[in-house]
Amino acid sequence: MTNNLKFDYDNPDYYDNREVSWLGFNYRVLQEAEDTRNPLLERLGFLAIGSSNLDEFMMVRVAGLQDQHYMGANYVDSKKQWSPDEQLAEVSRVNKANVTYQYQLYYQLIKECEEHNIHFISIHEASQKEWSKIKDFYYQAVFPTLTPLGIDAYRPFPNLNNKVTHLFVHLYRNGEEQTAIVPIPPLVSRYYHYQENNHHFLVPVEEIIQAFIHDMFKGYEITSSFFFRVTRNADLDIHEDGAEDLLAVIEDYLIKRRNGRSVRLEVDTRTKHPEVLADDIDYLTRQLELKERDVYLINGPLDLTGLNEAIDDLEAYYPNLTFNKFTPVYPKELQGTNVFKAADKKDLFFHHPYDSFQPIVKFIQDAASDPDTIAIKQTLYRVSNNSPIVQALKTAAEHGKQVTVLVELKARFDEENNVQWAKVLEEAGCHVIYGKTHLKTHSKIAMVMKLKHGKLKRYVHLGTGNYNDKTARIYTDMGIITTNDKIAQDATDFFNYLSGYSKQPEYHYLHVSPFDIRDTYMEDIDQEIKQHKKYGNGHIIAKMNSLTSKRIIKKLYEASQAGVKVDLIIRGICCLNPGIPGLSENIRVISIIGRFLEHSRIYWFNNNGDEKLFLSSADMMTRNMIKRVEIEFPILDADIRKELKAILNVYLDDNIKARYKLPNSHYAYVRNDDTPVDAQMVFATKAEIERQDPRSLQTSHKKWLNRIQSHLATKKNK
Repeated sequence: MTNNLKFDYDNPDYYDNREVSWLGFNYRVLQEAEDTRNPLLERLGFLAIGSSNLDEFMMVRVAGLQDQHYMGANYVDSKKQWSPDEQLAEVSRVNKANVTYQYQLYYQLIKECEEHNIHFISIHEASQKEWSKIKDFYYQAVFPTLTPLGIDAYRPFPNLNNKVTHLFVHLYRNGEEQTAIVPIPPLVSRYYHYQENNHHFLVPVEEIIQAFIHDMFKGYEITSSFFFRVTRNADLDIHEDGAEDLLAVIEDYLIKRRNGRSVRLEVDTRTKHPEVLADDIDYLTRQLELKERDVYLINGPLDLTGLNEAIDDLEAYYPNLTFNKFTPVYPKELQGTNVFKAADKKDLFFHHPYDSFQPIVKFIQDAASDPDTIAIKQTLYRVSNNSPIVQALKTAAEHGKQVTVLVELKARFDEENNVQWAKVLEEAGCHVIYGKTHLKTHSKIAMVMKLKHGKLKRYVHLGTGNYNDKTARIYTDMGIITTNDKIAQDATDFFNYLSGYSKQPEYHYLHVSPFDIRDTYMEDIDQEIKQHKKYGNGHIIAKMNSLTSKRIIKKLYEASQAGVKVDLIIRGICCLNPGIPGLSENIRVISIIGRFLEHSRIYWFNNNGDEKLFLSSADMMTRNMIKRVEIEFPILDADIRKELKAILNVYLDDNIKARYKLPNSHYAYVRNDDTPVDAQMVFATKAEIERQDPRSLQTSHKKWLNRIQSHLATKKNK
């Protein structure tokens, strides 16, 4: 039913602020640490993920807002119309509540650990028997790595490293007070782990340092000490204009980033009440040029990413406290043949991590050694440290094949890694390019060209995720391999566009940002509105990581007002508010956070039964639409479209991990009386069944979902 009410689409009440919405996402990550359906060590892991996420958020997003504040810029958030100061104030308020919740969970979980004979203890709780071993460990493995930094007229306040925990020390001798700072080396193990009577004990190394630090300041009395941590701006501009060598520009940028402006100060208040520390906190705040809103007083150990080390130490002893081992299935259509022979027959679809990533690796490896291969072209955004794909590209070049690789040097926090890979590939004889000025190339595409019997055959892989064999085990992503002539021609034009001088090509099937993905998506929404007005069956489903583009949100509001049903599966940021009467009441938003990081992007339109379905490297974010080179590609194979629609339905049926967004911007768990569905568990079980009997699953959503539910029930009863 069409809604004729008039709404001001610029009303700030209809949107969420991007940064505050992200904090809501990180809160949902922390909720996984509270979810007792997750194994205990995995719950600790979610606390670590929350801290890691937050570090990056502070270094990039908060840093950017602070830059605007210091420049006196009058930029306002396009959705809430907030100034940088208003955003920083709200971020501080919401984030401090998140951090309080995180540490409540931390103490709850370490108490639960005690029930399994795992004890996170202070050094003063260590047994007398172990004390001498701890002392030996300190003097042999830790003390030599420490460097005290005195502060006086001859030694000014030091440049403290990003994300490193420091010990602030007050000293006294002969009526004089002195101050020193001792950085805790990040490469030293976070915990001293020992066992006694089948109990495991973990002592934080920073507390061991604090206990023995007096030996570093002989002749002085240590009157007090406490821990603090500084986070710095990593969102520095890369000056590309006129650069003759982008590699050199990036290397210079990496050096400058280490000394970025301070954006956050965290202080451990367990040993000293904040009032006692007030003068010291004020001193650090002034030296670091921070404001009160940037200071976080924490009643607990700083930097909970260190919990990952504890989990690594413990998981061999407590496999029952971690997720059951999951082994991806090698796709049945590739068993007994290679990727290229299978792709000659039909398009191939991959759903990682449930489907093994190995066929994608083999796609490049086999091409590198095949005499028929004449050229390989590929984009690389983030790759693993010992990437087999990079090794295969090197091999191909060494075998005389033409290899063109776009290495994105501006992939945040992977710049240094990518600089090194670019040099390695160039040395091997690959033609390495770095993309377009002022744009990041975030596309995931690889093309292999073979000359068979005098005829050129092109094989194209398109995906939603990186060519990274490590993250492919924990990120949910999708991709296809196709020999479709028009897609292959589009791929050829795309690589020529990146490596040469030409305007954006006219593609047959690919939609390529900047702008084209956004514009065609909005056209598809308009078409769905038109079809709905005629046939009454309008329906849009979109799965992505984040939705921030105001132009797309407005268009989705238009669709809802026209009566089109809109289902959005958005893991992270969502600036759209669903369920507003008359405006967005036909829009449903759910977020799924679980064992695997939901990373695939799927866009589906009913189109009166003539379905349109696309996969993409792009989220519907402003940056993806106008500041990146992204690819959206159609699914042309009917069987793959059918499977993808079934996958979308499983996500929409999730009533275990899914949360739905309320009109007030909060999220609540989906709870109903339907058959329990945990989407990620469904896909993992489907892979397990397929591994046991490749013929046992039908492509019908209902049939294979029922088969999986029966399988899970059988396992539970056993």
